[in-house]
Amino acid sequence: MNPALGFTALVVVLVATVAVGFYGLRLSRATSDFYVASREISPLWNASAIGGEYLSAASFLGVAGLLMAYGVDMLAYPVGYTAGYLVLLLLVAAPLRRSGAYTLPDFAEERLGSTAVRRVASVFVAVIAWLYLVPQLQGAGLTLQTVTGAPRWVGAVVVAAAVVGVSAAGGMRSVTLVQGFHFWLKLTAIAVPAVFLVLAWRSAGTPSLTAPDVPRFPHTTVVRLDTQVRFDVTTPVTVTVSGTLDGTAYGEGPATGGDQHGVPVRLVRGEHTAEGGAGLTFPEGVPVPHKVGLEPATGAMWASPLSGAGGRSHPLYAVYSILLATFLGTMGLPHVLVRFYTNPDGRAARRTTLLVLILLSGFYLLPPVYGALGRIFAPQLLLTGQTDTAVLVLPQITQAGEAGRLLAALATAGAFAAFVSTASGLTVSVAGVVSQDLLRGSTHGFRWASLAAAVPPLAMTVATPGLPVADAIGLAFAVAASSFCPLLVLGIWWRGLTDLGALFGLVAGGGLAAVAVVLTSVRGPGGGWIAALLEEPAAWTVPVAFAVMVVGSLLTRGRISRADVDRVMLRMHLPEEVGAQPEPGRPGQSGQLGVPVPRETPGAPGPAGERSPTVRRT
Repeated sequence: MNPALGFTALVVVLVATVAVGFYGLRLSRATSDFYVASREISPLWNASAIGGEYLSAASFLGVAGLLMAYGVDMLAYPVGYTAGYLVLLLLVAAPLRRSGAYTLPDFAEERLGSTAVRRVASVFVAVIAWLYLVPQLQGAGLTLQTVTGAPRWVGAVVVAAAVVGVSAAGGMRSVTLVQGFHFWLKLTAIAVPAVFLVLAWRSAGTPSLTAPDVPRFPHTTVVRLDTQVRFDVTTPVTVTVSGTLDGTAYGEGPATGGDQHGVPVRLVRGEHTAEGGAGLTFPEGVPVPHKVGLEPATGAMWASPLSGAGGRSHPLYAVYSILLATFLGTMGLPHVLVRFYTNPDGRAARRTTLLVLILLSGFYLLPPVYGALGRIFAPQLLLTGQTDTAVLVLPQITQAGEAGRLLAALATAGAFAAFVSTASGLTVSVAGVVSQDLLRGSTHGFRWASLAAAVPPLAMTVATPGLPVADAIGLAFAVAASSFCPLLVLGIWWRGLTDLGALFGLVAGGGLAAVAVVLTSVRGPGGGWIAALLEEPAAWTVPVAFAVMVVGSLLTRGRISRADVDRVMLRMHLPEEVGAQPEPGRPGQSGQLGVPVPRETPGAPGPAGERSPTVRRT
């Protein structure tokens, strides 16, 4: 891709993001604007904003990359991502909105009357958000490196700076405007190139996606390597090499832009190592070597469920664990749940969730197109291991000339919109918790908390190489499913939940999932049952969390205050027109941001002594 065009796409997205965000600053005057946008967001725009922040790097790049590498089993990710909102619609959306909370820790304290549970919940909000933020920043670095050649850390820093600026400027009001705009940009950026990809596939004679052999190079292909790559050769082949291969340096050639030809080298069966900067020219029709750890799979195996295509160990367990993590983890994502606090009432929260289901269902039809056609048009990504870039490189591979470059620029713009919108929502959710619990809930404290929320994941991004994008985000879903999902389901629907039961369950389920995430990140992908259990922990950590919460609550049932529980349960489950009453404030926080603020009237004094602006519906 033309680096100048890719850089221009990045600049346009960032400028539009900052412009929309600072426009939101004009509407953000009262403190409730910073936390819940004064609860004035319409269902359609709120659904667009949820789609904007939910369709992250995992959705825009990662689903296509995993499907290309590991086969149809990876359709579990988009299915789980979408179906999670069905559970959210049925069990959580309306009661959570009626609870009157600003954040998940607010809900935990109001429901259970425990500051200890609130503190633990605050820790998990930060952990989940940071786990989710790291792959966003890594994806931003990968995208910028793909289109411009810049070091990976540059993209991470650019996105982090933009996110902190938007979040600090206008809080939830600004972020809502930004994310709604980003959803429609992402949908356009992935849908338009997909149409041209399908046309190119038909023009090529509709080559089979289920061929009985492994992917082959469709034409003479030059593979340039940015970093060291170890790959497996299953069929001996003679390639033209420029750079360092297996410890031997070869002369410059076309692969590196030199005037001389590269050196022919015979690659025998087995592992080989090419250093960063090397170029390998493969002849037409030869099988594509695969990066070590990604076993070659025939088209028939790739398209067959539970075949273990691509080297996925214990595929049946992996698929069910992925489905459980994404299906239940959605309701535990702090940046998603905070959106339901911005609805005017419980009915609007349900409508928002239904619209989200419709929008996501349309979007997730598209990434699998890129993953499937990537095996035909860009099989070299299986050698480099950069299957996450399929959405970015396929438009230019299939469309020659300026049209291909423009489509690639559009895809790049959508990718950066995915990173910025998701990172913005995560930053706001962490900033809300940090500012309320540590900085007395002031508007000034919220702005400093936005900076504090972005620094740790940025440091982790620079310090770690990272997993495949969708895999990394799947681990965040596993922690959410093992911590907040049991807390919300039992807290909303079971009167018997106690503070100690909830505390033990959060620590047991969330803690075990977090340990599995850390071990997987440190050791990388592996083989065998231990590796499978650590890489996809939700199948065992979620049942542990539910069991510990239930058993712990039964053993401590004497700690339940029936009057307090009845009051909270009635507020969550009665319709607003029946159970209307002032929303509960946080103990000891009267007059501060911790108190849920009723909808302001035009010109009325805000909670912080400010004059709120005229209420406008977004």
